[in-house]
Amino acid sequence: MDKRRGIKNVTVSIFFRVIMLVGSLLVRRYLIRYIGNDVNGLNSLYLSILNVLSVAELGIDSAIIFCMYKPVVDGDTKKVSALYRLFTKLYLICGLIIVVGGCAVMPALPYLAKEYENTQINLYLTFGLMLISVVLSYTFSSKTSLINAHKNNYISTSIHYGGMLLQYGLQILVLVTTRSFVWYLVCRIVSVAVQWAITEIITRKKYGAIIKDKQKVDAETKKSATKNIVAMFMHKIGYVLVNTVDSIVISSFIGISILGKYSNYTTIMTAMTGVITLCFTPLTSVIGHMFVEESERAAQRYFNFFHTFNFILGVVFFLGYYAVIDNLVAGLFGRDLKLVKSISFVITVNYFIQFIRRSTILFRDASGTFYHNRWMPICEGLLNIALSILFVKVFPGEYNVVGVIVATIITNLFICHIVEPYVLYKYALRTTPRNYYIRNYVYIAVFTGWLVIMHFCLVDISNIWLQMIANGFIAIAMAIPLCIAAAWLNKDFRHYAAIVWRRIKAKLGKKHAVAAAAASGDESESASAEIPEQEHDAIAQETVDATGVTADSTVSPPNDDAGDGDTPD
Repeated sequence: MDKRRGIKNVTVSIFFRVIMLVGSLLVRRYLIRYIGNDVNGLNSLYLSILNVLSVAELGIDSAIIFCMYKPVVDGDTKKVSALYRLFTKLYLICGLIIVVGGCAVMPALPYLAKEYENTQINLYLTFGLMLISVVLSYTFSSKTSLINAHKNNYISTSIHYGGMLLQYGLQILVLVTTRSFVWYLVCRIVSVAVQWAITEIITRKKYGAIIKDKQKVDAETKKSATKNIVAMFMHKIGYVLVNTVDSIVISSFIGISILGKYSNYTTIMTAMTGVITLCFTPLTSVIGHMFVEESERAAQRYFNFFHTFNFILGVVFFLGYYAVIDNLVAGLFGRDLKLVKSISFVITVNYFIQFIRRSTILFRDASGTFYHNRWMPICEGLLNIALSILFVKVFPGEYNVVGVIVATIITNLFICHIVEPYVLYKYALRTTPRNYYIRNYVYIAVFTGWLVIMHFCLVDISNIWLQMIANGFIAIAMAIPLCIAAAWLNKDFRHYAAIVWRRIKAKLGKKHAVAAAAASGDESESASAEIPEQEHDAIAQETVDATGVTADSTVSPPNDDAGDGDTPD
């Protein structure tokens, strides 16, 4: 495995995600300040609708990586060219479907955007501009995937996020000078056009022979690609239906003003969880090799470790999020845009429940068991839609937003958290998931209870920034004992954590001894400071097995819009 390139891909992704987080918050701040929160809600509605329409593309990107990786490694340029031509056609078909779907949705926009009249915005013109910016990205998506298939994700990431930085800069300039939502959306089109031009130049220079070679894909490869596309499509459609339909229901039944407030909270949440999710995405290939090379018992121990690690990360992040989010929203966007505390509470619990699935999803994708539960996301999505519409009617007053989020929590708890582990344990780990179910639901219950306790420990200070800092420290103090308890009670976590700690100590001890020997000029002492080769190799191998980094990074969908906050994981 090309660890150096893998680390470069992940490092570039983390760097740009952090920059995008800051940029997206600045743009949203200016959007609310100069045009208003209602337009902010309208913008979020448009993104949610287009994310639903973009479900036609879901699964293609993953299939490209899966199908192209072997011929790329083997140097089979003819097969790579054939696959490139196939996926170019598929992307163009997806773009056409989105255009047709977008035009079909337009007559319903006044019904989906409740109270839009207050904005004095032309719904059809502005939605059309947003539609153009999304569809335009499909004209070069196959070239982006070609770059990623060669493990050069850092190139496509730099192009995409560089274009996003250009978009943010233009949008802030336009908002300050014109205060026009139309020109704000035109900036999106300019950004995509620039990304298209740069991608064309780079791919034609690096992979010109592949692009020009007019090969046709064979029937067997086409069948295999289609099977994987269908399986991944069915998995990802559930996520889209769960996480974007919520926004559409809120806008349709409650109003775009509330959606604007709600999207401020979810923008910060999704942007920050996107960063911590990178702790898992680079490990898929490492876990995949582990399933081939090691016993099922070893796989179970690795999974137990990652599940507890998943919980610890979630506790630290989500307790911190709940402690500071109201102050952060008030400071960035305005005090009048805060939601009632019950809504921020259920948002925190909802995203924690979704995040703690990351370890299961990691092992599912690595072991290839996603095909066995391909119908689960469809059931999840349909149930979520039905419950969201029901609860938005049943929950009274300001709590109807709570009802929509509670619907998502129910579908996650009683579908995803049951079916996904069952399939993983049955087809990959080859044992019963009983202990996992107990541990997982205990984790969720303990976190929720701890969140309630922390709620009553938070302080109220007149200065919102001082209050945010104080409550942030309270969240850290509350998280530490819970994390220590989780780590101590899981013997597999203790085992692999000890391996990592030994490796760190060995490296630090070696560097210190060599530095001391070099300072004294004693070459023999420097040589004796080396760790015995066999012992060092044994420690290194154990650590790579537990924490290795692979070159295969997550491929962003072509319409990934990190700055708008409604992009799926």
